[in-house]
Amino acid sequence: MTASANALEQLQIAALAADEKQGDDLVALDVSGPLPLTDVFLLVTGRNERNVLSIAGEIEDKLIAAGHKPLRREGRSEGRWVLLDFGDIVIHVFHEEERTYYSLERLWKDCPVLPIELPERAGSASE
Repeated sequence: MTASANALEQLQIAALAADEKQGDDLVALDVSGPLPLTDVFLLVTGRNERNVLSIAGEIEDKLIAAGHKPLRREGRSEGRWVLLDFGDIVIHVFHEEERTYYSLERLWKDCPVLPIELPERAGSASE
C-alpha cells in the first residue's frame, strides 16, 4: 500500500508551513502499510516550546485554509509534543528533547521515507 494523493498533498502543505516557521529535521514516513487509519506521519522538530506551538499553529492554519479538517489535536498546552491528526496525515511537532526520547523514526524504521520538497532557506547553501 502507498500513501494516497490526498495525503501527499497534505504533506506538502504541512511541510512548507513547518519550514516557514523554522521547523527542523522534517521527516515524512509512509505508514499506510502497517496503519489502516492514516497514510503519512510528518515529524518536525522545534527549538523550544514557543517554536513548537508556532510550527503546529502554522501547519494547522495552512491545512484548514486548503480545505482539510483536523480530526484531533493533542499537546497544545505543554508545547513539547503537539500531534495534529488530519486523517490521511498525522503531524508530530516535537521539542528537541522529546524527538530524541520518543525516536519515532526508529519505531517506524521499516516504513518508507517520503521525499519532501522545500525551498532553499537563505544562508543555508554551503559554499
